[in-house]
Amino acid sequence: MIRNFLEICERSHHGPIVKKADWDLKTVVKNTSRLVREFGLAWDRNNLTPVDDGLCDRVFQAAKTLIVETGIYNMSTERVIHLSEAEIEAGLSNMKQSLVMGEGRDAVILVARKPEDDRRPLIWAGNPGCPTPEHLFLPTVKSWLQEHVVDLITCGSLATVDGFPVRSGEPSEVMAVKKELNLLRQARLETGRPGIGMLAAESSVSEVGDLCVAHPDYLRPCDSHLVALFNELIVDRGNLVRAASSVEYGLRNASLACTMVGGLAGDAPGATVVIMASMMAANIIGLADYHLCHPIHITSVATGARGCLWLQSVCCQAFARNAPAIIVCDVYPKSGGLTRELLYEVAASALAITVSGGHIEGAGSADGRLPHGTGLEVRLMGEVSRAATKMGLTRQAANKMIQALLEKYEPVLTAPGGNPGQAFDQCYDLATLRPKPEWQAMYDEVAGELKALGLPLPG
Repeated sequence: MIRNFLEICERSHHGPIVKKADWDLKTVVKNTSRLVREFGLAWDRNNLTPVDDGLCDRVFQAAKTLIVETGIYNMSTERVIHLSEAEIEAGLSNMKQSLVMGEGRDAVILVARKPEDDRRPLIWAGNPGCPTPEHLFLPTVKSWLQEHVVDLITCGSLATVDGFPVRSGEPSEVMAVKKELNLLRQARLETGRPGIGMLAAESSVSEVGDLCVAHPDYLRPCDSHLVALFNELIVDRGNLVRAASSVEYGLRNASLACTMVGGLAGDAPGATVVIMASMMAANIIGLADYHLCHPIHITSVATGARGCLWLQSVCCQAFARNAPAIIVCDVYPKSGGLTRELLYEVAASALAITVSGGHIEGAGSADGRLPHGTGLEVRLMGEVSRAATKMGLTRQAANKMIQALLEKYEPVLTAPGGNPGQAFDQCYDLATLRPKPEWQAMYDEVAGELKALGLPLPG
């Protein structure tokens, strides 16, 4: 395996030379648009959790065709890494069907779910990558760690370390990542969940900080880190190094593709083809243990946009039918704390992902740009997914609920300035780490509306 990985990495130095602009326009745009036409791919914006096996199979085949035809662009060397169909097939057949995360009594097992699975999705709580002030980092993490629905955690990134700005590839990055992991350990201990699994090193922009915390006192072998592919179908030297650092140590590699819906890949069908092609490549060049599915809408950013919901649903269903994999879907709502729209959007995303076969990570509230996320929307995300699983919610029924929720939050997706809401310390009492009364009251009201839609939420 190691020799094969190094041989594939070596293609970064011998593959065809291509300029970035040519890769984007002459390769990604041209090939994706052609495959969307050839495979007859289209979407219904009013059917966001479709029941269409033929569509899912065509999307899967189009994605496989795309990655074999185009390969992956290494922007560090400006060369193309070509992958054979046999290599892609081997990567698909070797994808993990189950993965233990965490340790001791806090260990959980991620599994490859299927549409309308009777096994609930695991909740991976946090606002991954969100720039977070130092004084809010620990209480924010503890706010979701204390929620009973949470199985795994992630976190934001530290914007400063001891008051100094964090700069990529510099000593401040190393110190910030170490401080992040120390705070995460403190949060786990103080909430009585020392062994819970993590996706961390979010303060590491480059591979430098990531490598410095690959140690049992920081990122344990039972945790995971990001090995990203950039949009679209692009890798760099740093992420190949991140993948290599996990070999023998055992740290889990989380592939991450952030394909733009409405960008180079086109609308939802083309973006779905590209994000799935990225995952297929990540099995090989990223040594992926599981996949993060993170579409970004070209205008609204939020994953609760119709095209992003459709993409996540079809991606999960297509892999489940053709090559089962562990897929964790990111939830990055437009709205922030102390807004009803945040709760509506989180509920819609949880419904779509649950019935389609994914696990759930989030919430990166306020587009993941502001520290406006809390444990309360995580609670709703978990309770909605549990209720949907418990009642055996179908994709058709889930879509009706999602359409009703879209009416409540969709207008803010294109509102000037978004709907950022309030920062964590305006939503929670920092002394008790409990939601402030107005935030709890808003949650209770929205939970009541969800019950009226037919979800058997507790309470």
